[in-house]
Amino acid sequence: MGPPHTLVTGHSSADDRTEQVVGNVLRLGVLIAAAVTLVGGVLYLMQAGATRPDYHVFHGQSSPLRSLAQVARGVAAGNAEAIVQAGVVLLIATPIARVALTLIAFAMRKDRLYAVISALVLVLLAYGLLGG
Repeated sequence: MGPPHTLVTGHSSADDRTEQVVGNVLRLGVLIAAAVTLVGGVLYLMQAGATRPDYHVFHGQSSPLRSLAQVARGVAAGNAEAIVQAGVVLLIATPIARVALTLIAFAMRKDRLYAVISALVLVLLAYGLLGG
């Protein structure tokens, strides 16, 4: 039998499992976000792809998609722009889910230092997204 796993890689098998789960969450989050954005883009082209743009005069538009609630209502109504926006929101949420998962993993292992650091990062992300 070879040397223990921690001597070969420097990680315990629990660390490896955590990295595997976090990696899978990131991959899955990006794939779901891309699929949602693609569906929204195709729907948008089906709904508005035949219109001819008028570039002579700029017409600004206010966006009704400024909050998560508005995006959710738009998705429920089948609004293509809201579906694209939901894909972007999912893409932004993916690394936040990673930080939350690592916080849980560190807390379960009773690694207080890294749990506190992960919690601080999560608080800073929330502050930046919600009001900062």
